[in-house]
Amino acid sequence: MSRIGKLPVNLPAGVTVEVGAGNVVSVKGPLGQLSQAVDPDIKVSVDGDVLTVTRPTDQPRHRSMHGLYRALINNMVVGVSKGYEIKQELVGVGFKAEVVNGVLQMSLGYSHDVYLMLPSEVKAEALTDRKANPIVTLKSIDKQLIGQVAAKIRSLRKPEPYKGKGIKFVGEQLRRKAGKSAGK
Repeated sequence: MSRIGKLPVNLPAGVTVEVGAGNVVSVKGPLGQLSQAVDPDIKVSVDGDVLTVTRPTDQPRHRSMHGLYRALINNMVVGVSKGYEIKQELVGVGFKAEVVNGVLQMSLGYSHDVYLMLPSEVKAEALTDRKANPIVTLKSIDKQLIGQVAAKIRSLRKPEPYKGKGIKFVGEQLRRKAGKSAGK
């Protein structure tokens, strides 16, 4: 039995789950609503405030989908009840960030500013304190979407291993390399 798939999903107060036609699971909560299409072989059942996901057989295909859909549904439940937040730090001299009308504008040491249009489901704010690196905070109820946006922002200027300049997640430990003098 799948270790993840067999775990029940506890529904917090204020969260409702409906399994509709075509095996589409809709989750409503205080922060919003999300839906996910589930494979027809996988059975999703709601009993009070506990949701369970079951599979018909032990075929590898069913076993792989069992844990996947349970995790996706759990992520939706957490998203509509608490939400997700990702913080990224811009490390480098002259690096700046600001959000204007859903567009993230960043100065990342290139000859031009970088503009990134954010999806409407993702809210961003940029915090710049004196003598500290700018921090971009992303908030959303959709874990997959916020992760994609954070990865896109990071890909604009990945942290380099010598000085650590670039866009990194807050709390991330970077692997640093020694400079030229280490080779002698």
